[in-house]
Amino acid sequence: MKSNRKANTKATRTRSRNPEATRAALVGAAVELILRQGFAATSVGQICDEAGVTKGSFFHHFDSKDAIGRAAIEWWGDFGTNLYAEAWKDAERDPLEKIGRLFAIMEGFTEHENRVCTCVVGIMSQETAQSNDELRQFACRELERWSENVGALIASAKERHCPEATFDPVALAWHLNALWQGSMLIAKTLQDPSLIRRNLSLGREWLAGFFPDDVRSRLLSSSNLNSIQTPSPNP
Repeated sequence: MKSNRKANTKATRTRSRNPEATRAALVGAAVELILRQGFAATSVGQICDEAGVTKGSFFHHFDSKDAIGRAAIEWWGDFGTNLYAEAWKDAERDPLEKIGRLFAIMEGFTEHENRVCTCVVGIMSQETAQSNDELRQFACRELERWSENVGALIASAKERHCPEATFDPVALAWHLNALWQGSMLIAKTLQDPSLIRRNLSLGREWLAGFFPDDVRSRLLSSSNLNSIQTPSPNP
């Protein structure tokens, strides 16, 4: 027990000498607590305890709980975007294969033991959209960023494969965004992450249906589903 206290004290002293490390620790603690128990149930004191810093340090970096809420949303958005970028980083890969890799990343989120598959942006949207317009706007930007990135992938696939079906790539991306966020919410309530995987499978098949028969397998291929290891978020 004494060794743990000594380790925590040493870490706190190190952070006090490194403002960037202190801020990162606070944001990481906020992200972890939001994922675990939501934003409303998380206090500044809990964030400080989780980060191993004092309230004085907290208010040196953030003037309010809302301020660190905004930082947590931005951190999560960057984490997700960097992770999803693994799906589309290869310029030579067929866009449909890239979309298949995107689904693989999303499915990977559901497979971490001892961690509920959920999303800081989704949680903050649910909790604050009708009560805190500034936090709503931050969450909205991240939802828009996801849909824009996925919409660009679908647009590239549409341009390359010239499907007969008429559709708006961004509208399809928003449908997938709603499927992803809604599935996480329902699965968390039911405590059944397999529901997310089933819904993603249906969403993948639904999207493939917009493209010619001879190229649908590039999105549906099982190799896409096993090609990427999705890390657990570690703020």
